Amino acid sequence: MPQGMPPGTAERVPQIRLYQNWLRDKRGLAFADYDALWRWSVSDLSGFWQSIWDYFELRSPTPYTAVLAEETMPGARWFEGAQANYAHQVFRHVDKAHGAGMPAIVSRNEKGEARELSWPELRRQVASLALHLQAEGLQPGDRVAAYLPNVPEAIVAFLAVVSLGGVWSICAPDMGTAAVLDRFKQIEPKVLIACDGVHYAGRDVDRTEVVAQLRAALPSVSHTLVLRNLGVSETAMAALQPCADFAAATARDDDQTRTFEPVWLPFNHPVWIVYSSGTTGLPKPIVHAHGGSTIVALTLKALHNDIGCSYDPNSWGERYHWYSSTGWVMWNAQMSGLLNGTTCCIFDGSPAGSREKPDWGVLFRFAADVGATFFGAGAAFFANCMKAGLDVSQCGELRQVRVLGTTGSPLSEDVQRWGTQQFEAIGVRDIWWCNISGGTDFAGAFIGGNRELPQTPGEMQCRLLGCAVEAWSEQGQPVIGEVGELVCTKPIPSMPLNFWGDPGNKRYLASYFDTYPGVWRHGDWLKITPRGSCIIYGRSDATINRHGLRMGTSELYSAVEALPEVLDSMVVDLEYLGRESYMPLFVVLRPGIALDDALKSRIAGAIRTALSPRFVPDGIFQVPEIPRTLTGKKQELPIKKLLLGQPLEKVVNRDTMANPGSLDWYVAFARQRGVVPAPAAA
Repeated sequence: MPQGMPPGTAERVPQIRLYQNWLRDKRGLAFADYDALWRWSVSDLSGFWQSIWDYFELRSPTPYTAVLAEETMPGARWFEGAQANYAHQVFRHVDKAHGAGMPAIVSRNEKGEARELSWPELRRQVASLALHLQAEGLQPGDRVAAYLPNVPEAIVAFLAVVSLGGVWSICAPDMGTAAVLDRFKQIEPKVLIACDGVHYAGRDVDRTEVVAQLRAALPSVSHTLVLRNLGVSETAMAALQPCADFAAATARDDDQTRTFEPVWLPFNHPVWIVYSSGTTGLPKPIVHAHGGSTIVALTLKALHNDIGCSYDPNSWGERYHWYSSTGWVMWNAQMSGLLNGTTCCIFDGSPAGSREKPDWGVLFRFAADVGATFFGAGAAFFANCMKAGLDVSQCGELRQVRVLGTTGSPLSEDVQRWGTQQFEAIGVRDIWWCNISGGTDFAGAFIGGNRELPQTPGEMQCRLLGCAVEAWSEQGQPVIGEVGELVCTKPIPSMPLNFWGDPGNKRYLASYFDTYPGVWRHGDWLKITPRGSCIIYGRSDATINRHGLRMGTSELYSAVEALPEVLDSMVVDLEYLGRESYMPLFVVLRPGIALDDALKSRIAGAIRTALSPRFVPDGIFQVPEIPRTLTGKKQELPIKKLLLGQPLEKVVNRDTMANPGSLDWYVAFARQRGVVPAPAAA
């Protein structure tokens, strides 16, 4: 397994430094510091994105008339006349990466099954499946719905679909029938690609019944492919007949597969449909484009995440891992490493072991086994590792890891310091935290890392190149050193084309542009420090507003969860339409610990010291669990709405939750307060 730098290669140069050197040498552009570079990138959008196109040597068989024909939001027109295909960019690397001995995909699962997919084999399987789908009548613009886990076959299927101009959409097999149908019914897929089941948290989970229900409820589906991922019985499989076998569809190896090429498509042809969390109403089906998704992913992965091409001498042997299920946009982000010729390391299974035998070392052992150089996961994962007392030194050889990536929620100072100390203990003295914040909405990040900037625990290093991000006050003015609404004042190529089935873009406009017309409001609280670093304080719609002072919930969580007795917490502020504020705090405690007056006093004291007496809660309650989405986010807003009197079935979709059973406690609590009628779905 190639690791590290080839003999005779100089010390690794950060990817963002290579780009700045290129700007200086090829464009005559030099900048005194990162702030100057960033300001150029957002003041000269055409010049910046033209430089990205040229730097990554993007290709099109036809020229474009302008980089940015119309600088408006929504409706910006990027690279009109150019053609693109996500799969084209991936397959550019096949010969060179394979010649250097680098695999395309390295995968493991809970059962310890190990696989590697070479670049030529990836291309062959994609071509085989694409030809199969083409023979079944798949046309550009047709939607393909996938119900697959984080396995190599999911990436093969995606590349096959988009290589033909089909529009991809995927849901994770841990999602139930109702949640999946809420998504797939909206897009009317022509093809369904599904698995027979999954192995997760130590258990086999047969999904054939769910797949049968999906197919019955999706009359637009004319062809079904089934991946025998679990290997269920033939009796169980009978419910899915007639269907095609995924393995057989990817087995073809002939002249047609060897000469297959992805079709060229307009730059703004849809590549995939991803979904919002869907806590209320139907999930928003967000459509992104081939060209915009490709160019933004390359910028983020290379320049800001410092993920290099695996066969380039400067980043020789790079192996990129970001743990995700297929139901989270970080699956798309993990897969995008292939765009830059990077080996992607994927894990299928629970990051925490089983319920009977919790084990937070699973992913670190996986990273040691596959030689990952970049290790990413949700911020909640690292917090759980710290709470569990994980000793990373007992998880195998991890000294090759250079970067720890986080997203999904704010990473606390304590957790970041813990992780740094863990890697220092194994001899990694300069571990770099690449903390990013962005989202499904535009398949990218607004805020993130820069390998050459200082690190401060609890902060993200910078606003990303090409992202005109500001924090706005209640008066709609940009502020520095104060918490404000995160907005983006200029377009980015990966912003949505539209929402599927949204006449007049009504839902799209309401989601991002209703507060500030022409300006993207993201829904997060942001503080930009005078040094240019950034702090995210949580969702702006779940903010604490106590006696006129606004604060994101993450600050309170940092104070409360620093106490050793507290495993998890959630706070909601029930100030609403002039009624007196009531702010309960819910805490999950370590086994065997009870919430007595002394502990309540310590929790209140921690909040008083870290924040202000104004933010001491009106009540503290011990709960079995904090409700979380499938991607690990605390469900503050649904619980807030529940406690303000809205019926449970109107505020939360149980199928989008990681722990729907946790809601029962909050329903009972709401009834006790006399604000909620007995909901039918409870």
